[in-house]
Amino acid sequence: MSDITQAKRIVVKVGTSTLTYENGKANFRTIEELCKVLSDLQNSGKEMILVTSGAVAVGMSKLGLKERPREIEKKQAIAAVGQCELMFLYDKLFGEFNHIVAQVLLSSDVITHDTSKQNVQNTFRALLEMGIIPVVNENDTVSIDELVGAHIGDNDTLSATVAVLSESDLLVLLTDIDGLYDADPRKNPDAKRIPRVEKITDEIKTLGGGEGSSRGTGGMRTKISAATVSTEAGIPCCIIDGAAPKDLYRLLAGENLGTVFEAE
Repeated sequence: MSDITQAKRIVVKVGTSTLTYENGKANFRTIEELCKVLSDLQNSGKEMILVTSGAVAVGMSKLGLKERPREIEKKQAIAAVGQCELMFLYDKLFGEFNHIVAQVLLSSDVITHDTSKQNVQNTFRALLEMGIIPVVNENDTVSIDELVGAHIGDNDTLSATVAVLSESDLLVLLTDIDGLYDADPRKNPDAKRIPRVEKITDEIKTLGGGEGSSRGTGGMRTKISAATVSTEAGIPCCIIDGAAPKDLYRLLAGENLGTVFEAE
């Protein structure tokens, strides 16, 4: 576990299902605890990067919408409203713990061109050197990848890309399940958690199943995809339950939590 306990630069991705309640409204208790834990880890000498989902869900809640619209342009508009609300929350809560955050919105075309990719890397480097916590999301107002469910258009895969771009030591995915299981634990009470994955095989990929919750766009499938990108770049990836952000302390202390995908 030394690769985890000694990690200095850490990307933490939090999903919509962790940030919101079943009714779509923001879960202030979890968001506040997450900001407190990340701030404390930053104080301890870590360099934290937060990749956040939730813009569409928070935007829908803000606008009083009960159903996700079908039209892409409306989803983009809702995401724009929700992103503003999310950053307001992060700025306020991280500010209470004396930390400055910066919004970084990315799209797939930015990170596939050498010049713009280098610019993004330079920005991450400068922010981290200044002690600022980057808060990253996909730029849904100009990129529809996530809204239509394209391969790179999910924040799990985006978080792995961010980990590679920022040359991080560890990727942690906070989700609504405490790791990868050998069967769906929601349907099979005998399902067993897989604590460690040395190599992501086709068999492991089949355990990913289908989509995630109704409020998000991902699922275990996208998390295994993110772990593949991360581990192939030499960065270990962990999936843990996001309901208790304090578990990040236990993970970084070397406790057996969630599922650890070993770096190749």
